[in-house]
Amino acid sequence: MNKKIIIVLVIILTLIPILSGCLEEERKVNHKPSVEIKNPKYGEVVSAIVQISGTASDPDDDKTIKKVEVSFNNIDWEEVTGTTYWSYEWTTYQLEDGDYEIYVRAWDGADYSDTKTISVNVFNPVAQPGGHKWAVFIMAANFPEDNESKLGNGGLYLAQEMVAYFIENFNYPTSNIWIHFDDGFIRSRDGLGEVIGDLSSSPHKYNINYASATKEKVIETLEYVVEQANNFDDSEVFIWLAGHGCGDVETLAGGKAFERSAIYLWGDDILEDKELGVILSSLKSKRVCVLIDACFGGGFADKTIYNFPTFFLLKSRIPRNGRVVITSASKYRAAYSSVIEGPLFSNIWFEGIKSGEADGFMSGFRERGRPTRLNLFEDGKVSVEEAFYYTRYILRTDEILKEYGKSEPQINDQYPRKGTLGSFKGLVLGE
Repeated sequence: MNKKIIIVLVIILTLIPILSGCLEEERKVNHKPSVEIKNPKYGEVVSAIVQISGTASDPDDDKTIKKVEVSFNNIDWEEVTGTTYWSYEWTTYQLEDGDYEIYVRAWDGADYSDTKTISVNVFNPVAQPGGHKWAVFIMAANFPEDNESKLGNGGLYLAQEMVAYFIENFNYPTSNIWIHFDDGFIRSRDGLGEVIGDLSSSPHKYNINYASATKEKVIETLEYVVEQANNFDDSEVFIWLAGHGCGDVETLAGGKAFERSAIYLWGDDILEDKELGVILSSLKSKRVCVLIDACFGGGFADKTIYNFPTFFLLKSRIPRNGRVVITSASKYRAAYSSVIEGPLFSNIWFEGIKSGEADGFMSGFRERGRPTRLNLFEDGKVSVEEAFYYTRYILRTDEILKEYGKSEPQINDQYPRKGTLGSFKGLVLGE
């Protein structure tokens, strides 16, 4: 055989696999991604802030999913948070009651998935007689990158336990209760791991309102609660804010001597004491409890340390007649929390209420807390103030917890009015 022919054949045989591979690559078909809506369910009645959530996948590779989008009544498309697990918070406060179509689609950079659609009914109920009570639980726990600084899911578990108690014992309507937690997602390993689902799909006893602890959503809810509570003379409002307080434990007085107290919300946004004061400035309710469980939080109660008031230019303006403002730490001290159990102060405070052990506790010297003598002040009910003094007493006397008493919890009690005699009567939730 001619040498030239042999050489040509060798070259052809060498190129065939390469060329066939290229041709096969060119013929490779992109598969459309798919998307599923897990929450809400078809035909469900929804209200307040609705957490629309679900999953998306791609036969080629889940990592190729570029985005998931949602549309209402097929008008405009908005990008949601997340891809494989995704979530979108739909605020319905200002919408007209009625049926709405929710459309969702995923995109892998080349093709959109088939659109999934469900119908829901928006109904924001008007508070009924006896149901003029509102509670908001807020915690951003897992936003730092390092696990050592994360507070885990303990605050969420505690909030859910408190919610159940408020519903069953204080008659709070489920429609009037919110839990704002992190970015709206649940993470494995008690909050230290990867996203495994959204708040609305997590196990919970009652159908309440779930949302993220972003500043936008927190403010939306608080403003809505103020608006609704102002419609009734007998309204009662409970607000619980827990998480990382702004300050530096290595600095004298936490660096807060000439700064305001503030708490972190999701994404490094902060809510200063004065900002919360502005939001609550128009709240007319005369039965209000605000509990701040965070480091350096005393400024929310207009207190520094040892019951001393905040400098007048740094006052939050949250305390006023009809309100009890409680903080787990002074403006200059750190607070404590467990990844599994949640904030320490709130745990003891809540235990004092539900067990009845706090009944009869009084302020004592420098509001350090002491039990009543001869049971003179026990009446079978536990006020939020009694629970505060009980907590301070436990932190001071329990050998295991003594070290945590250095946090110097603070209270500004103006229920029903400002002054020693004016605030003698305690605020019992649910009455």
